[in-house]
Amino acid sequence: MKKLTILAFFLCLATISMAQRGNQQYDQEKLEAARVAFITNRLDLKPSQAEKFWPVFNQYQDERKSMMEELSMLNRQAGREIDDEKAKELIHKRFELQDKLLAREKRFMSDIMQVISPSQAVKLGGANRDFTRQVYRMQQGRERSEGNKN
Repeated sequence: MKKLTILAFFLCLATISMAQRGNQQYDQEKLEAARVAFITNRLDLKPSQAEKFWPVFNQYQDERKSMMEELSMLNRQAGREIDDEKAKELIHKRFELQDKLLAREKRFMSDIMQVISPSQAVKLGGANRDFTRQVYRMQQGRERSEGNKN
């Protein structure tokens, strides 16, 4: 099962790489499938765990993404010329949002440990970052090799 998951992961990454060559866009579904395979393999999720894990994880990711976009908007506003009152308001909003992010992460960890073991939960953050790094490195390597062709 583990070998099949690893094979599926690399097959998905290869497909993503080929799909990106034409217009530099990636196929979100294929990228998501590769991420699922990578994290499932890294955490060594049993099928019964994976069935319960992914809905909780995806909901958390969606909520986190929304909050991060909001934080990004605040940061863009802070980059403009603003008065001190507006600056204080932005600082206050940023801390409120960071508190919400932390509270959501705590709730997620509590929820996810009902599905997977604490040791698997600890590995989750690293697995997610490792996947992102691996995709980034593949993209960088592909761009370098395309640059050498020109």
